[in-house]
Amino acid sequence: MTDAPHLTVSDLEYRYDPESPPALTGVSFDVPRGQFLAVLGHNGSGKSTLAKLLNGLYLPTGGSVTVSGMDTREDRYTWDIRRTAGMVFQNPDNQLVATQVYDDVAFGLENIGVPTDEMPARIDEALRLTGMYDFRDRAPHLLSGGQKQRVAIAGILAMRPEALILDEATAMLDPQGRKEVLDTVRALNRDAGITVVWITHFMEEAALAGRVLVMDHGRVAMDGTPKAVFSQVDALRALRLDVPPMTRLARLLQERGVPARADILTVDEMVEEVKRLCPSCLNR
Repeated sequence: MTDAPHLTVSDLEYRYDPESPPALTGVSFDVPRGQFLAVLGHNGSGKSTLAKLLNGLYLPTGGSVTVSGMDTREDRYTWDIRRTAGMVFQNPDNQLVATQVYDDVAFGLENIGVPTDEMPARIDEALRLTGMYDFRDRAPHLLSGGQKQRVAIAGILAMRPEALILDEATAMLDPQGRKEVLDTVRALNRDAGITVVWITHFMEEAALAGRVLVMDHGRVAMDGTPKAVFSQVDALRALRLDVPPMTRLARLLQERGVPARADILTVDEMVEEVKRLCPSCLNR
């Protein structure tokens, strides 16, 4: 990962109509190439609006958004931006259009004019990256929710984007489907260097990101590493947000006089903390 900004948001404002209060105001941040950024916020905080602005689906009413140096307000960049920053929505059924998985992945390539002889290799590569190659001849409606979402991601990957923006992509899935999609995206970030903006309301998903940005009433309220953000339990509760289960458990232990660390995020970290606090407990 380099330090060069991949996505740049500068003093961003967005209004749905001139008479309404802004859905976003004064939002500024950079996303370096290869970063995995999780965006949190309660309903109405502006996080889904932000997602659509990052992909050029919405255009700023103030400030700017640039994707790989391309300003989303400039019409000449519209299609290049959408190829560079692929968008995955909450409901995979809204992105699946064909009667066969293979054809569904091909659909986006046809739309951007990829030569026919180049398409099979790109489709196979995208299906392998998402673990859906063995389902290439399957009808999408016969897949599980997690599998459908992975096909939707494959359709974007075939277009070879440099970034993925996922707007509550696991919100409609069961725990297994959520895990499948998150594991797939984390692997793409880790192994292929794809920049990820992961918009979610699941704290345990955000805990696995490299950076967490918290939105509140259209503004950036917090921005930092997961440990830095989630250790601020009271501040997050004031924003009507929770913390990951293991962070919550650490807080309960502290309230009962156990000197547990405040920045615990995962089960593995909690196990290590229990070993530190009570080495003999694990032998009982």
